[in-house]
Amino acid sequence: MSHFFALLSRIKYIDRWALMRNARRESLSEHSLETAMLAHGLAVIGNVYFHRELDAQRAALLGLYHDATEIITGDMPTPVKYRNTRMKDTYREIEREAADTLLSMLPREMQPAYRDIFQKQQEDAYLWRLVKAADKLSAYLKCVEEEQAGNREFINAREATLKSLQDMDLPEATFFLSHFADAYGKNLDELTGREQP
Repeated sequence: MSHFFALLSRIKYIDRWALMRNARRESLSEHSLETAMLAHGLAVIGNVYFHRELDAQRAALLGLYHDATEIITGDMPTPVKYRNTRMKDTYREIEREAADTLLSMLPREMQPAYRDIFQKQQEDAYLWRLVKAADKLSAYLKCVEEEQAGNREFINAREATLKSLQDMDLPEATFFLSHFADAYGKNLDELTGREQP
């Protein structure tokens, strides 16, 4: 009996932003779905506007599983994870071990298909950059949502995440920020074009 999918299903129990007061809690499951959608969108933007030949479906798949190891490690806050080079390297090693643990739960015949997702392949290097940007976009949009709810706790996080996104120097992310991000501050009636009663 394999425990792989049963363990993966527990992604919904892991909360993000644990050190901060949230107006609305966000699970790792929600974040993973949003990251997958954003990674797909960034790849499409790359293909349509920057004449790339990116596999948008592959970008979505990588985004969907990008935090799967956190089922074992938990969600470590970014300021801790990236505090210094030693912490960053240690956390990467922990993530590798967690990926190996997850893979070992699969039947041997299925392991190559998932190893191809959990262990970063050189041919996916640009897609992984898009996934990282999508991950940061998801965090940025969460900060915007919290501020819209009147929560000032996320102001510094929003500014730091936006700067981090800009520093990535990815045209796809820049395009998304300039063409799509402002809509996240609108209410449902504004988004759907419905008049207020």
